[in-house]
Amino acid sequence: MRNVPVKIKRLHPDAVIPQYATAGAAGFDLVAVKDVIIAPGETKKVPLGLAFEIPEGYEIQVRPRSGMSERTKLRISNAPGTVDADFRGEVCVLVENIAPLDDCNKHAFFPLGVNGEIDHEYTAGTLYETYLIRKGDRIAQGILAKVPRAAFVEVTELGETGRGDGGFGSTGT
Repeated sequence: MRNVPVKIKRLHPDAVIPQYATAGAAGFDLVAVKDVIIAPGETKKVPLGLAFEIPEGYEIQVRPRSGMSERTKLRISNAPGTVDADFRGEVCVLVENIAPLDDCNKHAFFPLGVNGEIDHEYTAGTLYETYLIRKGDRIAQGILAKVPRAAFVEVTELGETGRGDGGFGSTGT
């Protein structure tokens, strides 16, 4: 397999150049460059401190890390996100805390870590799920993917299939 050169510009001195965790990994780690607190129901941009020059015909897809999704209520809100080849600004990851607001006391703040041990804090039986993404946390993964360009052709009729125009739920639940 041929490696595709992707130029990276560090926009922050603490930004971490992406790396693959293992030889067989499809995705490379994307690392937060600053602390970000995300309360239940909030969506925040988490900066990486990096800008990319992606070759034409490619994109970087931003996807969740399975460990973060398993251990926390944090989700990549637009997964998979796309970093286009012609974008040269700082890449950020949109992270959403899906913990329900009605289960939490809005005035209490007990940050839970994203990586490593997670300290669940309880008060009167209520779990406070405000999360602190720490500078240096691996928060997402990137995939370099080829992007073919579509050549749209307007027609008056489309070819028939067994499914036809059956949409949502048409193949069963």
